[in-house]
Amino acid sequence: MIIVTGGAGFIGSNLVKGLNDQGYDNILIVDNLTNAEKCKNMVGLKFKDYVDKMDFANAVQNGKYGREPIEAVFHQGACSDTMEYNGKYMMANNYEYSKMLFDLCIGRKIQYIYASSASTYGGGKKGFTEGPASEDALNVYAFSKLAFDRYVQRHLPLLSSQVVGLKYFNVYGPQENHKGRMASIAYQLYRQLQESGVMKLFGATDGYGAGEQKRDFVYVKDVVKVNLFFWEHPEISGIFNCGTGTANSFNAVARALQKVAGKGEIEYVPFPDVLKGKYQSFTQADTDKLLAAGYQGGFMPLEEAVADYYRYLENSDGYIR
Repeated sequence: MIIVTGGAGFIGSNLVKGLNDQGYDNILIVDNLTNAEKCKNMVGLKFKDYVDKMDFANAVQNGKYGREPIEAVFHQGACSDTMEYNGKYMMANNYEYSKMLFDLCIGRKIQYIYASSASTYGGGKKGFTEGPASEDALNVYAFSKLAFDRYVQRHLPLLSSQVVGLKYFNVYGPQENHKGRMASIAYQLYRQLQESGVMKLFGATDGYGAGEQKRDFVYVKDVVKVNLFFWEHPEISGIFNCGTGTANSFNAVARALQKVAGKGEIEYVPFPDVLKGKYQSFTQADTDKLLAAGYQGGFMPLEEAVADYYRYLENSDGYIR
Protein backbone atom coordinates (compact mmCIF):
# COMPACT_ATOMS: atom_id res chain seq x y z
CA MET A 1 0.00 0.00 0.00
CA ILE A 2 1.03 3.59 -0.71
CA ILE A 3 -0.20 6.39 1.54
CA VAL A 4 -0.73 9.87 0.14
CA THR A 5 -1.60 12.49 2.74
CA GLY A 6 -3.30 15.51 1.24
CA GLY A 7 -4.41 13.14 -1.51
CA ALA A 8 -7.61 15.08 -2.09
CA GLY A 9 -5.69 18.33 -2.38
CA PHE A 10 -3.94 19.97 -5.28
CA ILE A 11 -0.52 18.33 -5.52
CA GLY A 12 -1.57 15.19 -3.66
CA SER A 13 -4.40 14.36 -6.07
CA ASN A 14 -2.12 14.88 -9.05
CA LEU A 15 0.37 12.54 -7.41
CA VAL A 16 -2.31 9.88 -6.99
CA LYS A 17 -3.11 10.29 -10.70
CA GLY A 18 0.58 9.87 -11.49
CA LEU A 19 0.66 6.64 -9.49
CA ASN A 20 -2.52 5.48 -11.25
CA ASP A 21 -0.87 6.14 -14.62
CA GLN A 22 1.92 3.78 -13.58
CA GLY A 23 -0.59 1.07 -12.68
CA TYR A 24 -0.86 1.65 -8.91
CA ASP A 25 -4.24 1.95 -7.22
CA ASN A 26 -3.52 0.31 -3.86
CA ILE A 27 -3.47 3.79 -2.38
CA LEU A 28 -4.77 5.16 0.90
CA ILE A 29 -5.77 8.82 0.61
CA VAL A 30 -5.56 10.80 3.84
CA ASP A 31 -7.12 14.25 3.90
CA ASN A 32 -9.53 16.67 5.55
CA LEU A 33 -12.74 17.28 3.61
CA THR A 34 -14.03 20.16 5.70
CA ASN A 35 -13.68 21.98 2.39
CA ALA A 36 -16.05 19.70 0.49
CA GLU A 37 -14.93 21.11 -2.86
CA LYS A 38 -11.91 18.81 -2.62
CA CYS A 39 -14.19 15.82 -3.21
CA LYS A 40 -14.17 16.78 -6.89
CA ASN A 41 -10.41 16.17 -6.98
CA MET A 42 -10.93 12.48 -6.19
CA VAL A 43 -13.57 11.74 -8.83
CA GLY A 44 -11.01 10.91 -11.52
CA LEU A 45 -8.72 8.89 -9.22
CA LYS A 46 -8.35 5.20 -8.40
CA PHE A 47 -7.58 4.40 -4.78
CA LYS A 48 -8.13 1.71 -2.15
CA ASP A 49 -9.54 3.80 0.68
CA TYR A 50 -9.95 7.26 2.16
CA VAL A 51 -9.50 8.26 5.80
CA ASP A 52 -9.79 11.60 7.59
CA LYS A 53 -6.44 13.06 8.60
CA MET A 54 -7.22 13.13 12.34
CA ASP A 55 -8.61 9.59 12.31
CA PHE A 56 -5.44 8.55 10.52
CA ALA A 57 -3.25 10.31 13.10
CA ASN A 58 -5.09 8.61 15.93
CA ALA A 59 -4.73 5.25 14.20
CA VAL A 60 -0.99 5.76 13.73
CA GLN A 61 -0.55 6.71 17.38
CA ASN A 62 -2.59 3.67 18.44
CA GLY A 63 -0.38 1.33 16.40
CA LYS A 64 -2.83 0.41 13.63
CA TYR A 65 -0.22 0.96 10.92
CA GLY A 66 2.56 -0.76 12.81
CA ARG A 67 2.33 -3.96 10.79
CA GLU A 68 0.36 -3.29 7.63
CA PRO A 69 2.46 -3.54 4.44
CA ILE A 70 3.27 0.04 3.44
CA GLU A 71 5.66 0.74 0.58
CA ALA A 72 5.83 4.52 0.78
CA VAL A 73 4.29 7.59 2.37
CA PHE A 74 3.98 10.71 0.23
CA HIS A 75 3.23 13.39 2.80
CA GLN A 76 1.60 16.24 0.87
CA GLY A 77 -0.94 17.31 3.49
CA ALA A 78 -0.41 20.68 5.20
CA CYS A 79 -1.96 24.02 5.88
CA SER A 80 -0.51 26.09 3.03
CA ASP A 81 -2.24 29.37 3.81
CA THR A 82 0.56 31.90 4.17
CA MET A 83 -1.95 34.34 5.71
CA GLU A 84 -2.78 31.98 8.60
CA TYR A 85 -1.53 33.59 11.81
CA ASN A 86 -2.42 30.87 14.33
CA GLY A 87 1.06 29.60 15.08
CA LYS A 88 -0.10 26.86 17.44
CA TYR A 89 -2.38 25.40 14.78
CA MET A 90 0.26 25.73 12.07
CA MET A 91 2.95 23.95 14.08
CA ALA A 92 0.60 21.14 15.13
CA ASN A 93 -0.63 20.65 11.57
CA ASN A 94 2.61 21.07 9.63
CA TYR A 95 5.39 20.25 12.09
CA GLU A 96 4.10 17.76 14.67
CA TYR A 97 2.06 15.79 12.11
CA SER A 98 5.11 15.52 9.85
CA LYS A 99 7.24 14.28 12.77
CA MET A 100 4.63 11.63 13.61
CA LEU A 101 4.82 10.25 10.05
CA PHE A 102 8.61 10.52 10.09
CA ASP A 103 8.74 8.32 13.20
CA LEU A 104 6.36 5.77 11.62
CA CYS A 105 8.41 5.54 8.43
CA ILE A 106 11.83 5.48 10.07
CA GLY A 107 10.73 2.85 12.55
CA ARG A 108 9.45 0.59 9.78
CA LYS A 109 11.92 1.57 7.02
CA ILE A 110 9.17 2.94 4.79
CA GLN A 111 10.06 5.43 2.06
CA TYR A 112 9.06 8.91 3.23
CA ILE A 113 8.78 11.70 0.66
CA TYR A 114 7.34 14.94 1.97
CA ALA A 115 6.42 18.41 0.77
CA SER A 116 8.58 21.26 1.96
CA SER A 117 8.39 24.76 0.50
CA ALA A 118 10.45 27.45 -1.17
CA SER A 119 8.94 29.80 1.41
CA THR A 120 11.76 28.56 3.66
CA TYR A 121 14.04 30.90 1.68
CA GLY A 122 12.15 33.96 2.88
CA GLY A 123 12.59 37.01 0.68
CA GLY A 124 15.34 35.27 -1.27
CA LYS A 125 18.12 37.72 -0.43
CA LYS A 126 20.26 34.78 0.72
CA GLY A 127 19.63 32.81 -2.47
CA PHE A 128 17.73 29.63 -3.18
CA THR A 129 20.26 26.87 -2.55
CA GLU A 130 19.38 24.04 -0.17
CA GLY A 131 21.03 24.56 3.22
CA PRO A 132 21.24 26.88 6.23
CA ALA A 133 23.00 29.71 4.36
CA SER A 134 19.82 30.46 2.37
CA GLU A 135 17.20 29.74 5.01
CA ASP A 136 14.76 32.34 6.28
CA ALA A 137 11.02 32.58 7.01
CA LEU A 138 8.63 35.49 6.52
CA ASN A 139 5.59 33.91 8.20
CA VAL A 140 4.60 31.05 10.46
CA TYR A 141 3.74 28.78 7.52
CA ALA A 142 7.31 29.12 6.24
CA PHE A 143 8.68 28.58 9.73
CA SER A 144 6.65 25.37 10.20
CA LYS A 145 8.18 23.99 7.00
CA LEU A 146 11.65 25.21 7.87
CA ALA A 147 11.46 23.69 11.37
CA PHE A 148 10.65 20.26 9.96
CA ASP A 149 13.38 20.50 7.32
CA ARG A 150 15.86 21.20 10.11
CA TYR A 151 14.49 18.29 12.13
CA VAL A 152 15.06 16.01 9.15
CA GLN A 153 18.54 17.39 8.51
CA ARG A 154 19.58 16.54 12.06
CA HIS A 155 18.51 12.94 11.58
CA LEU A 156 19.69 12.33 8.01
CA PRO A 157 23.19 11.03 8.91
CA LEU A 158 21.63 8.29 11.06
CA LEU A 159 18.92 7.08 8.67
CA SER A 160 18.85 3.63 7.09
CA SER A 161 15.77 4.25 4.91
CA GLN A 162 14.77 6.96 2.48
CA VAL A 163 13.63 10.40 3.59
CA VAL A 164 13.25 13.09 0.92
CA GLY A 165 11.99 16.64 1.33
CA LEU A 166 10.99 18.60 -1.75
CA LYS A 167 11.00 22.38 -1.57
CA TYR A 168 8.15 23.23 -3.90
CA PHE A 169 8.39 26.54 -5.68
CA ASN A 170 5.27 28.13 -7.25
CA VAL A 171 3.22 25.15 -8.35
CA TYR A 172 0.24 25.53 -10.69
CA GLY A 173 -2.01 23.25 -12.68
CA PRO A 174 -5.18 21.13 -12.61
CA GLN A 175 -7.05 20.34 -9.38
CA GLU A 176 -6.35 23.59 -7.50
CA ASN A 177 -9.89 25.03 -7.75
CA HIS A 178 -10.56 24.61 -4.03
CA LYS A 179 -7.58 26.68 -2.91
CA GLY A 180 -9.31 30.07 -3.12
CA ARG A 181 -6.92 32.96 -2.46
CA MET A 182 -4.01 30.49 -2.26
CA ALA A 183 -4.59 29.20 -5.81
CA SER A 184 -1.85 29.95 -8.33
CA ILE A 185 -1.70 33.18 -10.27
CA ALA A 186 -2.41 31.17 -13.45
CA TYR A 187 -5.72 29.95 -12.02
CA GLN A 188 -6.70 33.35 -10.66
CA LEU A 189 -5.89 35.14 -13.91
CA TYR A 190 -7.86 32.57 -15.90
CA ARG A 191 -10.94 33.17 -13.75
CA GLN A 192 -10.56 36.93 -14.13
CA LEU A 193 -10.18 36.50 -17.86
CA GLN A 194 -13.43 34.57 -18.08
CA GLU A 195 -15.36 36.90 -15.78
CA SER A 196 -14.27 40.31 -17.03
CA GLY A 197 -11.65 39.94 -19.74
CA VAL A 198 -9.21 41.84 -17.49
CA MET A 199 -6.34 40.21 -15.60
CA LYS A 200 -5.18 42.13 -12.54
CA LEU A 201 -1.58 42.09 -11.32
CA PHE A 202 0.27 43.93 -8.59
CA GLY A 203 1.83 47.23 -9.52
CA ALA A 204 5.43 48.20 -8.92
CA THR A 205 6.93 47.13 -5.61
CA ASP A 206 10.22 46.13 -4.00
CA GLY A 207 12.22 47.48 -6.93
CA TYR A 208 10.21 45.57 -9.55
CA GLY A 209 8.04 47.20 -12.20
CA ALA A 210 4.32 46.56 -12.52
CA GLY A 211 3.76 42.84 -13.00
CA GLU A 212 7.50 42.22 -13.17
CA GLN A 213 7.79 40.39 -9.85
CA LYS A 214 9.22 37.00 -10.77
CA ARG A 215 8.64 33.49 -9.51
CA ASP A 216 9.87 30.03 -10.38
CA PHE A 217 6.55 28.70 -11.69
CA VAL A 218 6.58 24.89 -11.85
CA TYR A 219 3.82 22.85 -13.47
CA VAL A 220 2.21 20.28 -11.22
CA LYS A 221 2.83 17.47 -13.72
CA ASP A 222 6.56 18.11 -13.33
CA VAL A 223 6.24 18.11 -9.54
CA VAL A 224 4.68 14.65 -9.82
CA LYS A 225 7.59 13.48 -11.99
CA VAL A 226 10.10 14.63 -9.37
CA ASN A 227 8.20 12.82 -6.59
CA LEU A 228 8.06 9.61 -8.62
CA PHE A 229 11.76 9.87 -9.48
CA PHE A 230 12.70 9.72 -5.81
CA TRP A 231 10.17 6.96 -5.13
CA GLU A 232 11.88 4.93 -7.86
CA HIS A 233 15.28 5.63 -6.25
CA PRO A 234 14.94 4.65 -2.59
CA GLU A 235 18.69 4.85 -2.13
CA ILE A 236 18.57 8.65 -2.31
CA SER A 237 17.77 10.80 0.73
CA GLY A 238 18.01 14.53 1.35
CA ILE A 239 16.22 17.82 0.86
CA PHE A 240 15.97 19.09 -2.70
CA ASN A 241 14.54 22.06 -4.54
CA CYS A 242 11.58 21.29 -6.77
CA GLY A 243 11.51 24.13 -9.28
CA THR A 244 12.45 24.75 -12.89
CA GLY A 245 15.51 26.90 -12.22
CA THR A 246 13.94 29.70 -14.28
CA ALA A 247 12.17 32.80 -12.95
CA ASN A 248 9.27 34.16 -14.99
CA SER A 249 7.34 37.37 -14.39
CA PHE A 250 3.65 37.55 -13.56
CA ASN A 251 3.33 39.48 -16.80
CA ALA A 252 4.69 36.44 -18.63
CA VAL A 253 1.94 34.26 -17.13
CA ALA A 254 -0.70 36.79 -18.19
CA ARG A 255 0.73 37.03 -21.70
CA ALA A 256 0.79 33.23 -22.01
CA LEU A 257 -2.91 33.18 -21.14
CA GLN A 258 -3.59 35.99 -23.62
CA LYS A 259 -1.89 33.97 -26.33
CA VAL A 260 -3.77 30.74 -25.76
CA ALA A 261 -7.12 32.42 -25.11
CA GLY A 262 -6.77 34.96 -27.90
CA LYS A 263 -8.11 37.72 -25.66
CA GLY A 264 -7.58 39.63 -22.43
CA GLU A 265 -6.16 42.84 -21.03
CA ILE A 266 -3.76 43.40 -18.13
CA GLU A 267 -4.48 45.91 -15.38
CA TYR A 268 -2.24 46.79 -12.44
CA VAL A 269 -3.46 47.37 -8.89
CA PRO A 270 -1.59 48.87 -5.90
CA PHE A 271 0.48 46.44 -3.88
CA PRO A 272 -1.45 45.67 -0.65
CA ASP A 273 -0.02 46.94 2.63
CA VAL A 274 -0.82 43.63 4.36
CA LEU A 275 1.75 41.83 2.19
CA LYS A 276 4.61 44.28 2.58
CA GLY A 277 7.59 42.57 4.16
CA LYS A 278 5.92 39.16 3.79
CA TYR A 279 6.06 38.69 0.04
CA GLN A 280 8.52 36.92 -2.23
CA SER A 281 9.07 39.24 -5.20
CA PHE A 282 11.60 36.86 -6.74
CA THR A 283 12.16 33.11 -6.54
CA GLN A 284 14.36 30.85 -8.65
CA ALA A 285 15.35 27.35 -7.66
CA ASP A 286 18.96 26.28 -7.67
CA THR A 287 18.52 22.90 -9.40
CA ASP A 288 22.13 21.69 -9.13
CA LYS A 289 21.45 19.28 -6.27
CA LEU A 290 18.37 17.81 -7.94
CA LEU A 291 20.21 17.24 -11.19
CA ALA A 292 23.21 15.80 -9.35
CA ALA A 293 20.85 13.25 -7.76
CA GLY A 294 20.10 12.00 -11.28
CA TYR A 295 16.78 13.64 -12.12
CA GLN A 296 16.53 13.97 -15.90
CA GLY A 297 12.79 14.44 -16.36
CA GLY A 298 13.04 18.11 -17.31
CA PHE A 299 10.44 20.84 -16.79
CA MET A 300 7.77 22.09 -19.14
CA PRO A 301 8.38 25.68 -20.36
CA LEU A 302 5.95 28.24 -18.95
CA GLU A 303 4.09 29.03 -22.16
CA GLU A 304 3.62 25.35 -23.01
CA ALA A 305 2.49 24.47 -19.48
CA VAL A 306 0.04 27.38 -19.27
CA ALA A 307 -1.48 26.25 -22.58
CA ASP A 308 -1.82 22.70 -21.26
CA TYR A 309 -3.45 23.97 -18.05
CA TYR A 310 -5.77 26.21 -20.07
CA ARG A 311 -7.12 23.16 -21.87
CA TYR A 312 -8.02 21.54 -18.54
CA LEU A 313 -9.72 24.72 -17.39
CA GLU A 314 -11.69 25.01 -20.62
CA ASN A 315 -12.59 21.34 -21.11
CA SER A 316 -13.12 20.01 -17.57
CA ASP A 317 -13.23 23.12 -15.37
CA GLY A 318 -9.66 22.44 -14.28
CA TYR A 319 -10.16 18.85 -13.08
CA ILE A 320 -8.51 15.59 -14.08
CA ARG A 321 -11.06 13.33 -15.69
